Amino acid sequence: MQQSLLIIGAAIFGCLGLLHLIYTFSGNKFEARDPAVTAAMKSSSPLISRDTSMWKAWIGFNASHSLGAMLVAGVYIPLAANHLSIIQQSLWFTVLPILVGVSYLLLAKRYWFNIPFIGISISTLCFVVAALL
Repeated sequence: MQQSLLIIGAAIFGCLGLLHLIYTFSGNKFEARDPAVTAAMKSSSPLISRDTSMWKAWIGFNASHSLGAMLVAGVYIPLAANHLSIIQQSLWFTVLPILVGVSYLLLAKRYWFNIPFIGISISTLCFVVAALL
C-alpha cells in the first residue's frame, strides 16, 4: 500500500508538471486575457536585468516550475517501485515529498486555481498516508 501511494502521489505530480510544460510552450493558455497585458510583458524588463523581458521570465518560470514537479515524479516513481526500503529507512526521503507537496499546495491555494490545488492535495495526501504506514 505504501509503495502504491508513493507512486500514485508522484505520478500526479508528474502529470501536472508535464501538462503545465505542454501548456507553457504550446497554445496560448498562459497569455493574459487582455492582449495589452501580454504585449506589455513582452516589451518590459524586470528591474533585476534588462537582458530579458517579463514575458520571457514568465515562460521560463513556468517551464522550470513544470520541471520541478516532473523531477518529483522522476525520482519517487522509480525509487518507490525499485528501492522502497531506501524511503522506509530514511526520514529525509519519507518527509521530502510531503514538504514539496505542502509547498506546492500553499502556492496553489494562494496563487493558482482549483484544478492544481485538487491534484496537489490528492498527491500530498498520498505522501502523508504513505509516511504514516
